Amino acid sequence: MTHIDLPIRPFFPRIADQETSIDTLARTLWGEAYGDSVRGKEAVAAVVMNRLRAAQDRFGGDWWGTTVVEACLASDLFECWRRSPQSRRDLMLIRETDPVFATCRRIAARAVRGALVDPTYGATYYHRLGDSPVWSRDLTPSAVIGRRKFYRIAP
Repeated sequence: MTHIDLPIRPFFPRIADQETSIDTLARTLWGEAYGDSVRGKEAVAAVVMNRLRAAQDRFGGDWWGTTVVEACLASDLFECWRRSPQSRRDLMLIRETDPVFATCRRIAARAVRGALVDPTYGATYYHRLGDSPVWSRDLTPSAVIGRRKFYRIAP
């Protein structure tokens, strides 16, 4: 992959409600990347934005949803939202005073406002290091950040 292949223009997702978008993305980051570095959290946020961009560019719409909230909750793609009803409740109980959540909110706000630099080179999927899902076996990661491998796969 060359840098010419990378998305270079800012992406501004459809926002039904900016605060809800930031909050849902922040909770997704907290659940998916709690112990990760800021860069690792940014990478997960970039995947959400890249999914929205890919859906919009390729299909004019809703492959993973048309809003940040839909992309975070779409088909239970993010493990933190699909684990169990209890884990969903736990995500909704995170308080603003949690320092990790505060970091996640800052990253989410940048992503929603189109100001997040994508460290994944356009990735739309990822998995944890050490895992080997069938879909990834013949693919080359676009990035390895923290505990995850990222892949740029068109829907």
